[in-house]
Amino acid sequence: MRKLIYMFMGLLCLTSCELDDYSEPSETFTGKFVDKTTGEGVQTEIGDNGIQLYMYETSYKENPTPWKFTAKQDGTFNNTKVFAATYTVLPYGPFVPLTETDATGAYTKDERLKDYKIKGKSYYEFKVEPFLRLKVVGEPVVRDNKISVTVHIERGTSNAKYQQDCTDVVLFANNSSTYVGNNNYDSRISTFVKGDAAKAAVGSDITITTDDVNKANGTGQKYYVRVGARIDCKTNGVSRYNYTEPLVVNVP
Repeated sequence: MRKLIYMFMGLLCLTSCELDDYSEPSETFTGKFVDKTTGEGVQTEIGDNGIQLYMYETSYKENPTPWKFTAKQDGTFNNTKVFAATYTVLPYGPFVPLTETDATGAYTKDERLKDYKIKGKSYYEFKVEPFLRLKVVGEPVVRDNKISVTVHIERGTSNAKYQQDCTDVVLFANNSSTYVGNNNYDSRISTFVKGDAAKAAVGSDITITTDDVNKANGTGQKYYVRVGARIDCKTNGVSRYNYTEPLVVNVP
């Protein structure tokens, strides 16, 4: 009986050792999302409301379940825990979708990254058409403990299917981090522009001003601001903002 127990324990040890020897994913998939027209990085936000990348490991099986990760705020991405394999990659973001389907679910447009082999360090640039293109005009102005930013907003695509009305333009602000946007802002001083004013902002310059910073953490320190705008269009179920780069403003 004891011999049988020892044999069973030995099998458990062997199984455990085999599991422990299993290699973790160690390949790197890195790259950037860039505006197809300007070549500049697509500004976004961190998390699922920014840019998502769905990874389908097609060398594993024909119809694999995808796993996903998200891009950084500046539109770059870097995942160092990827299995060496062949993938189809489908990203979603504040840009014209890479796929479209008909009523039956069949693709009428398919610009996914296909048959992409990842081994070692693999770099790829996605060239996309952002819904909106935002540019800061001049420098931020501080007056009466408020921060004003002027931004020019224009369409990033000529595709009429993705030229819905602009629903909101927002001056996001905080004094804690350059990671500022819809995912991280101080509601006490950030300013939202909606309705007709947001619709009219496309194709023109708009100046937005925060509330008095004394309603937040006061004067004598740095604040981080960023303008975001979005249209009435969802990708993968999410209405996503296009952004300017973040700015650092000293409020004396």
